[in-house]
Amino acid sequence: ISVCDITRPMPSSTVLPVLLAELAHIPKQNIVILIATGTHRSNTYNELKDMLGASVVDTYNVVNHNAFDNSILENVGETPNGTPIVLNRRWVESDFRITTGFVEPHFFAGFSGGPKMVAPGLASFDTIMNLHNSDMIGNPKSTWGITEGNPIHDEIRQIAYQTKVDFSVDVTINRDRKITSVHAGELFAVHHDACKVAKAASMRPVDDPFDVVITSNSGYPLDLNLYQSVKGMSAASKIVKEGGTIICAAECRDGIPEHGEYGRILKLRDCPEDLLAMVRSEKYNQHDQWQVQIQSQIQMKAKVYLKSSYLSESQTRSAHLEPVDVIEDVVAKALDRAGQHARLCVLPEGPQTIPFLRSE
Repeated sequence: ISVCDITRPMPSSTVLPVLLAELAHIPKQNIVILIATGTHRSNTYNELKDMLGASVVDTYNVVNHNAFDNSILENVGETPNGTPIVLNRRWVESDFRITTGFVEPHFFAGFSGGPKMVAPGLASFDTIMNLHNSDMIGNPKSTWGITEGNPIHDEIRQIAYQTKVDFSVDVTINRDRKITSVHAGELFAVHHDACKVAKAASMRPVDDPFDVVITSNSGYPLDLNLYQSVKGMSAASKIVKEGGTIICAAECRDGIPEHGEYGRILKLRDCPEDLLAMVRSEKYNQHDQWQVQIQSQIQMKAKVYLKSSYLSESQTRSAHLEPVDVIEDVVAKALDRAGQHARLCVLPEGPQTIPFLRSE
């Protein structure tokens, strides 16, 4: 059974006991619960208890996936487009495979959940890098709410199709993390239906772009660091004018952060234009480069300010963003620059309420 890791607010402690009750005829030692970490860190025992429930963790074999450990990975071929399909061996060798996912708009894969619980969730680093390369990330259809024709999601769906999933459970939730709908059955039909519900609840069209967009990253823990807060900026960028202004409010109590490659890559060049050129170069292939690429693409479109309680001015500037002291002052100046007919949009929930231009 593939389940979400700590970075997703999936209500696994509610879903898993119901699912496991239906599997009561299967010996417990024959069931493995795989944490679909992708390239994220392993989850701790206490995190697993919070995520899955203590009774599940203490009763079943719960295993963190590790995309960097070749000894636990199995090469099962490649997609027609040449993406290597290298997945967790326990998953590949299972007689029956179940995914459990949380579906919400995703800033480059279209929607989370569904086939993402196979790849990148249970994939190798090389497979994940193929799915996140600069051409994929740079495609205009690699964005919120698009699955068909999105080259990233198309390839993710192909991997799940070729390796087969026997049963799937996807849920949608509200801001209080309460389940609003449950979809169970064949993987692709389930995900299609869950995406329709998530889009109706979370995405709204607007007629024209705005001069200034204020966004958040939906508060703790979603704004734990700057890396995650790029998602809120990405939501704002969908409706900001070329040359407009984005102001992002995010605590970032975990900093840039120090772990991962995102912060290190940001320091390799002096401006977003040069960062984008570097990431797009054929020889560049680094973990977390996709987040730097997306941030740079946003900054090529609009000026981005950051209001953070935990990042210093120097840290903010080192990430190529403009630090904000008083948001009202920056908003007033930005609207004044845009002229008397300037338009302002506010996204209090950041990446959980996704606007898009009606023309798109």
